[in-house]
Amino acid sequence: MRASTLLARCLAIAGFALIASGAAQADPAQKNYRLHCMGCHQADGTGSPANGIPSMRGEVGNFLKVPGGRAYLSQVPGTLHTPLSDGDTAELLNWVMKNIGGRSVPADFKPYTEADVKAYRASVPEDIPGLRVKLVGLIEAGRKGD
Repeated sequence: MRASTLLARCLAIAGFALIASGAAQADPAQKNYRLHCMGCHQADGTGSPANGIPSMRGEVGNFLKVPGGRAYLSQVPGTLHTPLSDGDTAELLNWVMKNIGGRSVPADFKPYTEADVKAYRASVPEDIPGLRVKLVGLIEAGRKGD
């Protein structure tokens, strides 16, 4: 095996070990973020907009300010299809608002509950990408009105 290949494998294993050890020390919602969201949205929520993964950092709370946005966050494919229970998903969404949403989260934010997530998951819109476009348009219109 070439030395560069061996070094790359060792670095990858060390990186996974660091992530795993951090996940073990994290609270359950943070651990779930690392396991189910971080792969696309990055550790700090910045995502990869150039690759179609939107940034949540300082932005995700804006969905709570428009009609349908709160439900939408439980209905996006990554949230909807996670193996997490409704209660764990509610805690994950609350963690995201607190730790990634920043100033975008409304002051009167009402934390998600297990019942909220269960209800939102039971009424998934047919066109989730179209709904996102609509909601982002509402968010942008609200910014122009500020």
